[in-house]
Parts: sequence; structure tokens; C-alpha cells
Amino acid sequence: MELRQVRYFLAVAESRHFGRAADQLHVVQPAVSQQISRLERELGVRLFSRDTRNVSLTAEGAAFLDHARTILAAVEQAADAARNARPAGRILRVGTGSGLGDLLGAVLEELGRTHPDLSIEMTRLKEPERLRGLAAGRLGAAVVRQPVGSLPTGLSLHQVVTEPLVAALPAALTTPARRTVRLPELASIPARLPSRQENPVLAAAIDVASRRAGVSVRRLPNVTDDDMLALIGASPPSWTAFYPAKARMLARTAPRGVAFRRIAAPRITIATSLVIRDDSPDARAFLQAFRVCAG
Repeated sequence: MELRQVRYFLAVAESRHFGRAADQLHVVQPAVSQQISRLERELGVRLFSRDTRNVSLTAEGAAFLDHARTILAAVEQAADAARNARPAGRILRVGTGSGLGDLLGAVLEELGRTHPDLSIEMTRLKEPERLRGLAAGRLGAAVVRQPVGSLPTGLSLHQVVTEPLVAALPAALTTPARRTVRLPELASIPARLPSRQENPVLAAAIDVASRRAGVSVRRLPNVTDDDMLALIGASPPSWTAFYPAKARMLARTAPRGVAFRRIAAPRITIATSLVIRDDSPDARAFLQAFRVCAG
């Protein structure tokens, strides 16, 4: 049994939802499902009852829950003891969301190499809350994707990477030799996309590109990543869009009938920026690590 499996179990048990648990853990949903399945196989019991809409604890899962909390509490106490025993270091609190995947991991690795005495504390917040946290001094830096207007004195905006959106579509609609798919091709089938409330940046980017291409995108209800990928290759076909980092992770475990292609004609890009406090040397170090890793 691994601590990661226990953490994933607790996240699902408390949220009663694999997708929400994955968001909390900053991983893709298939990773959560795989670790829970491994844990169940190692224990020889089913921990969750699952159907298309609900996740609930089995009797065995409920019995495991209290012990799992005790295990993680003991690990956290041990970690606190170790941290308290070392010389005091610096902490940079960063507001973030989802979709950065491997890039964020590379940034933290680079920062650990160049500033080993600096610890990063990630706080998952909606973008307006990140900016309020920066202005109030509760955060030192924040990752943003939405357009940002005028900033309070002492804050500055720095674009660090621009990425093309990637479509997940039925493999039958493309070929292995193709690396892109045209938006008018995608518009021939409905899309499973987040609502404008869930992801306003992605929704707005697709709306703008659709108008440029002179097409209309028909939307279907958005579901969890696992369910969405299963439905994309089925009949009737559909498609969705992901940020590149998430697309790369999902492609590793996606069904064989699903292909991932960059969207072209028109190309749809999403800019990721950092807003930092100008009075924070640690925030500038975080920005520099982002620039190094983003190339």
C-alpha cells in the first residue's frame, strides 16, 4: 500500500466524486481511478460502489476510512516534526488552478535546484480570488489565464507561455499521419465542453475561433474526463478540447478509439501568465523558473 493510494482514497471518499477528487489532487481522473483500483486489489475488497452518477463507500470502505485518516495524520505529524527541526526557510504562496500538468512540476523542480531554501505553497482558487489574495498580500504570485485589466500598484503581469488547444476526437475522423484537425471538421459533430461558468477562458477562445471560421459549435453536457473519453469514440461521436499538458496525460490512458490533435484553421491558443508582487524576490525567482521551463 502506498501513501498516494491512501490520499487518493480520502479525496474520493470526501468528495464522493472521482473528477472532483482529481481536481483537488491536481492530477487527471484516470490516475485516481487506477490508484483506487490498485488499492482495492491489494486489500482484496471493494472500497467504493460506483455507477454513472454516484460514488459511495462500501461497508469495507467505511471501515477503512477512519484508519486512512489516522495514517495520513501520522504522516503529516512526522513531516511537521521534520520541517520544524530544520532551519527556517522561506515560503512563497502561489494561487493556481488546473491544466499546467508537467510544466508546473518542472517549474517546482527548477526552483528547488536554484533556490533550495524556498518552499512553494500552492493554493487552488478561482482567478478573481487569486488577484484579491495578491492585492491583500496573502499570495506572492498567481497563475492566470483570463485577461487582466489594470492591476493595483505593486503587482505586475508577465506572460510565460502560449499553448494551442488540443482536441480529443474519434480516431475514425483522422489518420495517424495527421497532427492537427481543422475546427470546421470538428464542428460537424457536437462538442462536450465546460460551461462558460466552469471555464470561461476556454469557452471564450472556442467562441472566438468559431466566429472566425464561420462555424457553429453544438454543445453537449460536459461530464468527467473518463466518461467523456469513453463517449467520444462511441456512436454518436463527439469531441472536446484540453490544455496541452492535460491532453498529454490523458492520452496515456485514453481508449484506443480516441485521437488527440492540435486544433488548426484557425489555431486556438491560450496564454498563461503570472501576476507577481513586485516587492517579492521569491515571486521573481518563481517567474524566472517558469520562463526557463517554458522555453
